[in-house]
Amino acid sequence: MDKFVVRGGNPLLGTIKVSGAKNSALPCMAAAILTEDEVILENIPQVRDIETERKLLEAMGATCELGYGRAQHRTTIQCAVLSDPEAKYEIVKTMRASSLVLGPLVARTGMARVAVPGGCAIGGRPIDLHLKGLELMGANITQEHGYIEARTERLKGAHILFDKITVTGTEDLLMAAVLADGETVMENCAQEPEVTDLAAMLAGMGAQIQGAGSSTIRVQGVSKLHGVKHRINPDRIEAGTFLVAGAISGGDLNVDCCNPQHLAAVIAKLEECGVRLDVGKDSIRVRSEGKLKAADMATVEYPGFPTDMQAQFMALATQCEGTSVVTENIFENRFMHVSELSRMGANIKVDGRTATVRGKTPLQSAAVMCSDLRASASLVLAALIADGETILDRVYHIDRGYERIEEKLRGVGAQIRRMGEVFGKR
Repeated sequence: MDKFVVRGGNPLLGTIKVSGAKNSALPCMAAAILTEDEVILENIPQVRDIETERKLLEAMGATCELGYGRAQHRTTIQCAVLSDPEAKYEIVKTMRASSLVLGPLVARTGMARVAVPGGCAIGGRPIDLHLKGLELMGANITQEHGYIEARTERLKGAHILFDKITVTGTEDLLMAAVLADGETVMENCAQEPEVTDLAAMLAGMGAQIQGAGSSTIRVQGVSKLHGVKHRINPDRIEAGTFLVAGAISGGDLNVDCCNPQHLAAVIAKLEECGVRLDVGKDSIRVRSEGKLKAADMATVEYPGFPTDMQAQFMALATQCEGTSVVTENIFENRFMHVSELSRMGANIKVDGRTATVRGKTPLQSAAVMCSDLRASASLVLAALIADGETILDRVYHIDRGYERIEEKLRGVGAQIRRMGEVFGKR
């Protein structure tokens, strides 16, 4: 099992490039199900979740080619024939976003059979809102033996009001609605850039969508969609992680190929902590000059501070003078990194959904365990400034969503290396 070894103490200097957004790429790959034509996606990150999605599509009968060489970030998908419209448990269990094939499968074939996704370590993420929406659109839903089955002759437009904001629910039902008869109006929708990216791709395929990126989305169903070439958004969470890396290490780092407009809440919070940021059109220069100051933070839906940046901010808070109060409002079990940061010397107390971080505390190297994707990132950040060599175990979590993070960080001065093979020998 792969491990990272990180020797702390080096400021990060230079330019680091941001990859495409995994959380945009996954729904866009699922959207290829909606057409028989070829779909070409560019700026696809090379991470484990993308490989899982490729296996899922191919198991259904699609062809899915991941590029190599100069085209290594391009993926070509064609779902001319969907011989087996089923998302099997063997694949779904490793990635919760597999449930995103539910909506497009029902819309395209009138039938879908999807294994109930396992939760992830940060808490349950039920898909009941997906199912409720599909039922309103005329699908008959049954559940047995760990699988959800949805059937319909043809989906019909409906008025859907989400009980709570859900990114994957918004994306799943948006994909279902584009081939439904009539108009679908969805309210209390997620406004994340990943939803907007998916809508842009669907519009390029011939879908009629209004309001993506707002709380109300209107979709006029069409009878057929065609192929498209679409470029995936840059990963705002990877960009945010690198901004914190530059700040926490006391470096001078240029985070390139990002979209600063997607990072407004993160930028504002870093500036509150005393971090100097120079924002360009598609890059942000981060410098940590002088002392970092404590700041309170609460996670909320976009455009607020993202839950996917909470763990990284907490690592930074350990180096801020004063007391920071971090409140997690999205997931009920997203403080799993606290015990590992504490092993490295952090002073953090958790009470329910609130963590109180007292800084500034010197961090020391330790053997730590990665529990989920973003917790892993926070431990890498802490290790960058810890005294001595930190060993991070179970880094397959970080490989799910960060493309070769150790190589990128090493390129700007970090002392980090991987022990073990990323993939088994062919």
